[in-house]
Amino acid sequence: MKIELTRYLVKPGKSQTVREWLDFLNQNMDAVTETLVGEKMYVETIFSETVGETEYLYWYSAQGEGGTAVEESDHWVDHAHLRFWEECIDESEPPVDLIQEVVMIPEPVRASMKE
Repeated sequence: MKIELTRYLVKPGKSQTVREWLDFLNQNMDAVTETLVGEKMYVETIFSETVGETEYLYWYSAQGEGGTAVEESDHWVDHAHLRFWEECIDESEPPVDLIQEVVMIPEPVRASMKE
């Protein structure tokens, strides 16, 4: 299982579009969760933070091995998700992967994540 927390810089002036993106994901959660199965994504959570004038999005995920990458998906919701990504995420600034120190998942939950 791969567990990650990564910080991405939002492009300046894209706060409203980020809000539309997150609203889009929340409003289409049935379609979003449908795509997670093929990705073997057990948990995916997006957090936001603003420091001064700088906005960040953080992705937390717990994913099984061998899932399909979102970029390979034919699902309409993933196509929209990637369009928002390209518009909002500043890829000139490398993402920051936070260091995993401890993973606390009870065995019954961990076992169900291997199915």
